[in-house]
Amino acid sequence: MSGLFLYAHRGASAEAPENTLVAFRRALEVGADGVELDVHLSADSVPVVIHDDTLDRTTDGSGPVAAQSEASLARLDAGVWFAPEFTGEELPTLEAALCLLAGQLRLNVEIKDARAGVAVFDLLRHFPQVDAVVSSFDYGVLTQLRRTAPDLPLALLYDGGSWQRALVRAEALRVCAFHPRADLVSRPLLAACRRLQLPVYVWTVDDPGLARSLARAGVAGLFTNDPAGLRGHFPRVSPR
Repeated sequence: MSGLFLYAHRGASAEAPENTLVAFRRALEVGADGVELDVHLSADSVPVVIHDDTLDRTTDGSGPVAAQSEASLARLDAGVWFAPEFTGEELPTLEAALCLLAGQLRLNVEIKDARAGVAVFDLLRHFPQVDAVVSSFDYGVLTQLRRTAPDLPLALLYDGGSWQRALVRAEALRVCAFHPRADLVSRPLLAACRRLQLPVYVWTVDDPGLARSLARAGVAGLFTNDPAGLRGHFPRVSPR
């Protein structure tokens, strides 16, 4: 059985509220190789860990994340929506996540806008022990970030359109990885990535059968909501 690098998607989000410290701790406990998380900026430009640009789905707050200060966001409950036992779980800052995960596993930080990307880069400079990759769907955001941070590891997310064009952009950005959606992975795409020596990490895969199929096809790793469920099928590997 070959190894496969497993990113815990928003932490171990099948077992705990996504993008919270408890989900990240669970990812560590079950042997994930990395954690994927999402970042938006508060009104006072503090990077906070949340997927949506609004608070309604995953907290007891409402409205845009960017409309509230970090102090206000810290008072929200980011766990009760998932299950009563997670009542009181805080919406974490990126700094809190870095303090927890630094030196433990790889971190994949997904950003939606260039302003957040620059703030993430500025914070990462204070955590040299963190093995971090910054990813985005937005080629313009990554281009601006590449100009700001020539050596920062970047990854391009792909969710449709011409994969050939996406790989041209990935090569121009000098990304360290390509992240396609699972249903868009094909043999020609993987062959092109091999020619470019570009590792492929596929999202989001919870089914062991699909995971085994992708591993046989040669992907480097997966993003999964259920790292505990997949870990038993694949030994740990060093990141590529």
